[in-house]
Amino acid sequence: MLHTFHSTRGMVTSPHHLASQAGLDILKKGGTALDAVVATAATLSAVYPHMTGLGGDSFWLISYPDGRTCVIDACGAAAADASLQLYRSAGHASIPWRGGLAANSMAGAVSGWQEALHQSARLQPNLPLQDLLAEAIHYAERGYAVSDSEATLLHEKQAELSENQDFIGAYTNADRLFTLGDIRRNPALGCTLRYLAEHGLNSFYTGPMVNTLCADLAKVGSPLNQQDFLRHTATLTTPLHTTIRGCTLYNTPPPTQGVASLAILKIFDLLNAVEPESFAHIHGLVEATKKAFLFRNAHVGDPAYMKVCAQSFLNDTAQISGLAQDIDMHKAMPWPAPSQQGDTTWMGAIDSSGVAVSMIQSLYFEFGSGVFLPESGILWQNRGSCFKLSDSGWNALRPGRKPFHTLNPALARFDDGRTMVYGTMGGEGQPQTQAAIFSRYARYGVPLQQAVTAPRWLLGRTWGMESVSLKMESSFSPTLVQELQNAGHEVEMVAPFSSMMGHAGALVRHGNGMIEGAFDPRSDGSVAAF
Repeated sequence: MLHTFHSTRGMVTSPHHLASQAGLDILKKGGTALDAVVATAATLSAVYPHMTGLGGDSFWLISYPDGRTCVIDACGAAAADASLQLYRSAGHASIPWRGGLAANSMAGAVSGWQEALHQSARLQPNLPLQDLLAEAIHYAERGYAVSDSEATLLHEKQAELSENQDFIGAYTNADRLFTLGDIRRNPALGCTLRYLAEHGLNSFYTGPMVNTLCADLAKVGSPLNQQDFLRHTATLTTPLHTTIRGCTLYNTPPPTQGVASLAILKIFDLLNAVEPESFAHIHGLVEATKKAFLFRNAHVGDPAYMKVCAQSFLNDTAQISGLAQDIDMHKAMPWPAPSQQGDTTWMGAIDSSGVAVSMIQSLYFEFGSGVFLPESGILWQNRGSCFKLSDSGWNALRPGRKPFHTLNPALARFDDGRTMVYGTMGGEGQPQTQAAIFSRYARYGVPLQQAVTAPRWLLGRTWGMESVSLKMESSFSPTLVQELQNAGHEVEMVAPFSSMMGHAGALVRHGNGMIEGAFDPRSDGSVAAF
């Protein structure tokens, strides 16, 4: 069993050890947790490019020692030219998952970095951008060892990615696809990062770089153009919140599924589940997930188009209590409902002053749209492929509309003075993994690293799989599995430490200043502390 890490000066966790170390280096130089997460995110773009990068979106959840909590929404909107007619005239009944027509929404990640540094500057002078991007530049130019996750997904998804010759060129070495341990370089990304370090992060959206990005996007048929870049900006907003026994929970508002993550824990808090890893614990969380997902699927998307307020739903004690009372603690509710996919990186940092950051950044599917922009070395996301090609209704494609997002970083403030940041990648699994980790740690007192390492489950479809069963790692007790099957759950066993269960992490700062941290052995990550 892995042991929880401890520190008093600062800590970073992420799904790749080199990125965690890059963030720690910034803390050692006196940077804030916000600075550290920018460095971590940039380095992940270089060393974990199948999951995240400059061509994706991000959401930040930030806790300050004075009690303030805020969200940075760095989500890009659908292109102005991304019309229903564009897709229908091309013969599509739905938006493709890969290719230029999948690259139909602006990338907001870099604007999130910029806004995070703006907020950091309110606390103390920023470190130079050259320092924050130094490790990312180094690994892009000098090379990094391809991780098991990247190599495995590259080979699994080869067929659907092979149409983009620039992608294949970027991922082959001596006419073969990169494999685990190969040294891969992305010099074009290194040049892009150097340009941003010199000219500022906003130059991604307003400078000559836009011409380069738009030219490469146009070559593959993306509807994005210069005006989409110029119109984009990250926004500072208020988090969703709710209270349960002993703490206040925070998450990101629509267009993310943060409301579902909070609702699961709010509903579960009302259930009588007294033992960890018991039937009542797992069954209760799975059934709470179903209730929360039904609300999410019916209502959550671009808030400008929503008819129901997510915060009002969480505040409605009678409605939440009714959902809890509707749960049969002996029998599974029939399922499935439509599920959401996606791959992501979650990262967190806490500095010595108590600033805590929970951040998630994503390309949506593994390798995003599969569109590799050769002049910049950037993979572009396919978040806009989740839009529906319909004239009206939930998440229907509209120019300038934000897509529904699975991304949702989590944070909790405990009544005893602790602050916790936690999260995971995994699309449909994100709220479920958050619930598993938080309930184990906060409700049942399981040590933090054990709460992350312990067996996990996932209800629904993920990683392109058609199965919508309740997937459980085989390290769960056979007795528990049988109890769940007897209650009507369609259980499908998967290997222990399966990547489909997400790459999670968590950090907790105690009232006395001690910080503890955990990373996921399912990832290539680590905790870095000093």
